[in-house]
Amino acid sequence: MSTTTFETATPGRALRIGLWVAQGLIFLAFGSAGLVKLLTPIPELAAMMPWAGQYSETFVRFIGLVDLAGGIGILLPALTRILPRLTVLAALGCSVLQVFALVFHLSRGEAPVTPLNVVLLALSLFVLWGRGRKAPIAARQF
Repeated sequence: MSTTTFETATPGRALRIGLWVAQGLIFLAFGSAGLVKLLTPIPELAAMMPWAGQYSETFVRFIGLVDLAGGIGILLPALTRILPRLTVLAALGCSVLQVFALVFHLSRGEAPVTPLNVVLLALSLFVLWGRGRKAPIAARQF
């Protein structure tokens, strides 16, 4: 098989399905976490997430907005095929956010909550790699 043939081969169906599933899971996780952080009163949120009661409401709401934006960005541009490269940037942003979340929780001695961060980091990196290199989505032609 020549190099040209290899580079232009279409990605397998399993890879494409896996990427869509990962994008959907990230959308659900980040979107729901963002909405909870944006809409739940701080005292109730602090009962669920102790750190939320120890930082300013502005910080907590900002993190909620970042989560929501990441969730929407990982799925919507790819679904609509309008600026689908934004999905790759959202995957990068979600990956960076999870690295920061891991450091944040570990520095606070909250290691038991970090497995979700590790899973979301892995999913985000998979989408970053897949949509960036292996199975990019073509932009819609207007």
